[in-house]
Amino acid sequence: MKQRVSSVSAAAIRAAIRGEVELIVPLDEVERTHQAEALTWIDSGAPLCRTAKPATPPKHLVSYFAVVDGDNILLVDHKSAQHEIAEPLMLTCTTTVGLTAGHADVSLWYVVTADRTSSVEFDREEFAGVQWFEFADVPLHRSDPHIGRFLAKLACARKCIDLRVYEPKMG
Repeated sequence: MKQRVSSVSAAAIRAAIRGEVELIVPLDEVERTHQAEALTWIDSGAPLCRTAKPATPPKHLVSYFAVVDGDNILLVDHKSAQHEIAEPLMLTCTTTVGLTAGHADVSLWYVVTADRTSSVEFDREEFAGVQWFEFADVPLHRSDPHIGRFLAKLACARKCIDLRVYEPKMG
């Protein structure tokens, strides 16, 4: 028997997702446009989460977790998407390509850290492989169309964090 989420719970979840999207500071006009589109979509009452693979509903929320170590990022070779995937740092709206082409992903991009010398276990049914890349060597032509912008935003965010760490205390 399927368990149903009450409308109060669904409204609270929708409000929480909206809050996450609102907190993202856009990198550029593309992300500002994506953020506005996502907020309009969230406010429309349309279903936000995928209920069936690969694309029901045809526009749904996804999350990317970019695994980084220093100036390196771990990318996966996603079999269905046929491109490599990298607090939400970024938001993108993308029409998918590859084996599941034609639906829209509203993607929240998160950053997590890991040690690139550790072994990585991954779902071999979904991914053909995983590999660490230095940021400068990421194969942009084989990756998510927004990975270059994401790496630029990550670099900018890291500089801001570094500046705060080394800021002298007054007083």
